Amino acid sequence: MQKAAEINLSTWRDSRRLVRTNAKWFAAAFALCAGLSAVFASWLPLQLSIVSLFLFAGPHNWFEFRYFLSRLPLRFGRSRPFFLIAFSGIGLLTASYLALPLLYNLSFWPGGDWSIALAIWNTSMLLWIAVLVHLRGRQKRTGYWSLAFPVAFLLVSINWMGPQLFSLLIVYVHPLIALWFLDRHLRRTRPEWLATYRRGLCILPLLILGMYWQLNTAAPIADDNGLFWRITQHAGSELLPNVSSHLLVSVHVFLEMLHYGVWIVALTVIGGANRFWQIKSIPLARHERGFPRLIAAMLAVALIAVILLWVGFAMDYPATRDLYFSIAMAHVLAEAPFLMRML
Repeated sequence: MQKAAEINLSTWRDSRRLVRTNAKWFAAAFALCAGLSAVFASWLPLQLSIVSLFLFAGPHNWFEFRYFLSRLPLRFGRSRPFFLIAFSGIGLLTASYLALPLLYNLSFWPGGDWSIALAIWNTSMLLWIAVLVHLRGRQKRTGYWSLAFPVAFLLVSINWMGPQLFSLLIVYVHPLIALWFLDRHLRRTRPEWLATYRRGLCILPLLILGMYWQLNTAAPIADDNGLFWRITQHAGSELLPNVSSHLLVSVHVFLEMLHYGVWIVALTVIGGANRFWQIKSIPLARHERGFPRLIAAMLAVALIAVILLWVGFAMDYPATRDLYFSIAMAHVLAEAPFLMRML
């Protein structure tokens, strides 16, 4: 008995040591990738922006779509109102977002005040998220969910003071949401890695501060062609004229690289690369009352969309880029309800 207990204790210690080692390797890989992304984003911001969008924009949406499918329950049950409002909001907000340029071209708003349309859309998005938080809070029955509407109204008021700046804030915050997804996924599947991962996140503000120190006084990026102008505008160079466009583009590309890395690499590796490609690993396809053919067809269509996106980039990069960032609002919105389901 004593010998068996000693063997079990030794095995437990070895497993704990292995867990700590794996967590450290994960944190080291995360820090290395973040550091390299910051270096290349600072050195070649325009080039990295163009290449990374071409290579990773489509695949990361496919991986994200696949991940969301794996998080859907077989039956909505008590969550039916939540998912009904979530999917309706994604559809309506995406459609209205796509309609904004059309309204702008038609001079729909009196006096040509385009910011009013943007403020209304941002307000709708914030209230939609607040409703989802409220519905989720009714299921969780914890106190802090009740702050959804006060916080939403505060953000709405800030939004109306500067709709364009608020929209720019979304551009920079959105890539960081992937890190939150990774945090929740680790808590569910690798809780022993969570503390190490959270400590590793401390390197990100240090890298951004380093980029600021290095690039704050850098010469602005030449935006003498349509594509370069689009990239600098997307990063906020027109809204923040006193900030170096080199710094803005570099920081934005750095955050996007983190976003791509989480969805394409981190979550795939943690979940098991081989298992990730198996349709049956998705509950909706594995269950006897599931929909394996539908799930397989949806993933196949999404893969075709990725290929078409690559073809579009190869044929007309600027136009495809504009189209992508318009349609991609759907996946930005979709992250909200699925993240809430993981809280």
